[in-house]
Amino acid sequence: MSVPICAYTPDMDSIGQLIAIVRGELVRGLERALADLGVDLRYTQFLVIKRLAAAGPMSATELARASELDGGAMTRLLDQLEAKGYLRRRPHEQDRRALRIELTEAGEAIWTHMSVAHKAMLEDAQRDLSQDERDRLRDYLQRMLDVLRDKD
Repeated sequence: MSVPICAYTPDMDSIGQLIAIVRGELVRGLERALADLGVDLRYTQFLVIKRLAAAGPMSATELARASELDGGAMTRLLDQLEAKGYLRRRPHEQDRRALRIELTEAGEAIWTHMSVAHKAMLEDAQRDLSQDERDRLRDYLQRMLDVLRDKD
């Protein structure tokens, strides 16, 4: 017999609430997959490494914007990841006052290691969807995002 985790029952008719619940489960799934690999990183730390791996070196401000984090949170994350040896801050080539954030060799290696687990976790989350359904889901979510961002 299944025992409910809490008395709260989400309103599954609310698309916003359903998206939030799915996001939460994806984050937990990723953190579980990372822990299974022996990687001691939280989702936001993973996200920063992923952004740097995809886009290359950038400023802390650009990285915060790309990761949708505030500046204070980004500074703490950068300090944590730098202490782990996954990234470094380098002087900007054109602006001596600015710093560029880049992955170290260890950061690139951990990204390669983590990206396999990330892809496997996402694949597992979508296992009951056909390729056509996956494509449509991505299209629907992208169109919603475009509308919401257009209002800002």
